[in-house]
Amino acid sequence: MSRDTFAKRAYAFYTSLRPPAVPRGVHVMNPYADPKILGYVRAFLDRYFADNHERVLVLGINPGRFGAGITGITFTDPVALADICGIENDLQRRREPSSIFVYRLIEEMGGPRAFYRDFFLTAVSPLGFTRAGNNLNYYDEPALARKVTPFIIRTMEQQLAFGARRDRAIVFGRGQNYRYLERLNADHGWFDSLEPLDHPRSIVQYKRKQLEAYAARYAQVFETVVR
Repeated sequence: MSRDTFAKRAYAFYTSLRPPAVPRGVHVMNPYADPKILGYVRAFLDRYFADNHERVLVLGINPGRFGAGITGITFTDPVALADICGIENDLQRRREPSSIFVYRLIEEMGGPRAFYRDFFLTAVSPLGFTRAGNNLNYYDEPALARKVTPFIIRTMEQQLAFGARRDRAIVFGRGQNYRYLERLNADHGWFDSLEPLDHPRSIVQYKRKQLEAYAARYAQVFETVVR
């Protein structure tokens, strides 16, 4: 890994992540505790982020069980990691709805090399949560949101230090995810403005017939943000 690059700083962040305290019954997914997953993450970062170019943060909610919760790479399931990003892996070849949309958007924008030159996919909470084996958003339970807010603040500031642009960020999730981040941003001044968009999961689940149109529309928004 090259010295003092976006990739190196991001990798150091992931290796330093420790699960926050959470309410009883909530499980924190930390794929970065697995050396094999860290190997995939390092290969991905080396391929697309071995420079010091500033990038716009694209902020999802938190990792899910079949995407970043197992690959360690936001909005990237094992199929996308191997077939589109070129990072071979031995993870179960299972698709994840958000990843399907995001990689259709990435294709619309010229492929991963072009997309990752300007954008970094991450999440408001970089670690995900489950209860009784089901995905849990950090805001689904008030007690969980309260518990993880210090973790979210700390890790957001660490991610900004990778080399994030501070003028704008894109937020996936117009509802609770955007409102939560908007409040924190008002307090901490991380970004000049936030651009909220519908979450990819809702598009794939409820508007799949319009997926191509949404991908083209999102590409226009993304291109406007980096101008």
